[in-house]
Amino acid sequence: MSHVLVSIYSWEASRICDAGSFAVKKGSQVIVSLESGNELGTVSDTQAASIGEKAEKVIRLATEHDIEIYEKYEKEKEEFLKFCHKEVKRQELPMKIIDARISLDGKQITFVFTADIRVDFRELVKNISKESKRGVRMQQIGSRDEARKLGGYGICGREVCCVKFRGSIPSITTDMAKVQQIAHRGSDRISGLCGRLMCCLAYEAEQYRSLLAGMPELYSVVSTKEGRGTVIEINAGTQEIKVKTENGKYVIFKKEDL
Repeated sequence: MSHVLVSIYSWEASRICDAGSFAVKKGSQVIVSLESGNELGTVSDTQAASIGEKAEKVIRLATEHDIEIYEKYEKEKEEFLKFCHKEVKRQELPMKIIDARISLDGKQITFVFTADIRVDFRELVKNISKESKRGVRMQQIGSRDEARKLGGYGICGREVCCVKFRGSIPSITTDMAKVQQIAHRGSDRISGLCGRLMCCLAYEAEQYRSLLAGMPELYSVVSTKEGRGTVIEINAGTQEIKVKTENGKYVIFKKEDL
């Protein structure tokens, strides 16, 4: 069984799909069977693991007609996006419309949005459905998904991680910042374009946990050859601990010396 990653919606992570006997390569356009119907997608990776994950099914390679229909709907959606933005503003709804997509069969249009609170968009859906003559679905996404859709560059000067690495976005926690001793920098300096904690905090968190194993806690009291003192600084990379002794002296020790 051949599994590939297929990018279907620009605001979602690529999906693991069973390519069956179809000969596909990176960039191939395929038709994938989803619960909501068949959709056109693009193969983003041909080396996809499927262990423990549900695989959608590639039912065939996309034809020129499929691509023409998709491109037609991509142009057509723009007028409905404008209408939706206008309605959101008119109704003063606390939501931000990000994108829209018309299903390949033309029967449904999905609007993607972000919101900080629960939004009653029943009247919005009713008005859009009347205007578009289609079924309307509203899909809320997170700020990281919005960043993936819009793209950009982080403070490191590189493309944001959620775009460069197209898999599922991991859960980033404040504990990852704490273990790397950068939580004190403040949320502004450890947050990405999306306003959430930077994804790259996950890259070295486990390594830091390993390096800090057996080292004392920051501000804990330890016994040294210079007497008792308080840990005021820990360097995981060099395995050194800076201690302020009871007589006010600052001394740096190796982990094994404590």
